[in-house]
Amino acid sequence: MLMFIYIGDYLPDLYHTEPSEVKPPSNELQSEEALSVKGDNENIVSLVGKSPEEIIGLFGEPTRIDPSAYGYDWWVYHESPEAYFQIGVLENEIVTVYAIGQHMNTTPFVIGADRKELMSEFSLQKEVEFSYEGDFYKFELSDEDVKTRPLLKYDDVFVQLYFDDFLGTVSSIRVMNEETLIKQRPYSLTYRGSLYDTPPLSKEEWSQIEKGTAQQILDITNVIRKRHHLDLLTWHEEVSSVAYGHSKDMSDNQYFSHVSPTKGDLGDRLKKGNVQFLSAGENIASQYQDGIAAVEGWLNSEGHRKALLNKDFTSLGVGVYEKYYTQNFIEIGM
Repeated sequence: MLMFIYIGDYLPDLYHTEPSEVKPPSNELQSEEALSVKGDNENIVSLVGKSPEEIIGLFGEPTRIDPSAYGYDWWVYHESPEAYFQIGVLENEIVTVYAIGQHMNTTPFVIGADRKELMSEFSLQKEVEFSYEGDFYKFELSDEDVKTRPLLKYDDVFVQLYFDDFLGTVSSIRVMNEETLIKQRPYSLTYRGSLYDTPPLSKEEWSQIEKGTAQQILDITNVIRKRHHLDLLTWHEEVSSVAYGHSKDMSDNQYFSHVSPTKGDLGDRLKKGNVQFLSAGENIASQYQDGIAAVEGWLNSEGHRKALLNKDFTSLGVGVYEKYYTQNFIEIGM
């Protein structure tokens, strides 16, 4: 017997853009055995500005290297879910870091910390402004942004905190320099001067970025599941092909829905992909700056969260086409 579970979509509002204004898309947990992580005394927040050689000296070689849409390469360190982090390398310099593993040293922003306590220690503002290379930039955050993904200046870097809104705790942390923040533009931006953009990407470059992003979405999803004492999901190649087809179809035909005008709903698409399953679910997202932001968005949306944390699902297929993201979860029968 087949049972379908359909999960709601998650498309942030899209804004009209004025010439000098850029609006964003609307968009105790540890293993029983003691963990040993190379460089575990190094504060992740302090890594921006270091060289790749310093990173290798601290943490060794990365598990893999994924390109990004912003010019830097993600060095992915995945020793365990509790020690998962990514380091962005551009022109022999670390420009951004993302950490979600709870064993990582992210002081003073502790993953799993209570949001109220953190907000009492740090002033989280709706406007963050700064000058860079003689130009002026001001990011404006909505009330929801401040609540779930605030931005603050800390020492010489910018820190973006992702909160788990259901638990009221820090889910993960992203650290970046000025230029990377301007490139990503995760909030409404008013500026005077120049914007920093990456050159247009070729089809092959996008293909490599999409593959890396899909793997990151699986990794981060499993970190979150491990945090909630759930079994990890295995990669399913056929389901990933179905998910990729849906992301590309949404982009090509400019719609955002679980139901394709030509390929039908999730059940139809899985059947056409010759995928056998007992139950299935789908999360979709569009226009987030990367897979990290998409997963953190799903985590704070009730329907998507249920899919991420569904104890019955056993496998996951992820399909990314540029900035369209699809997760297809399935439960495989015995």
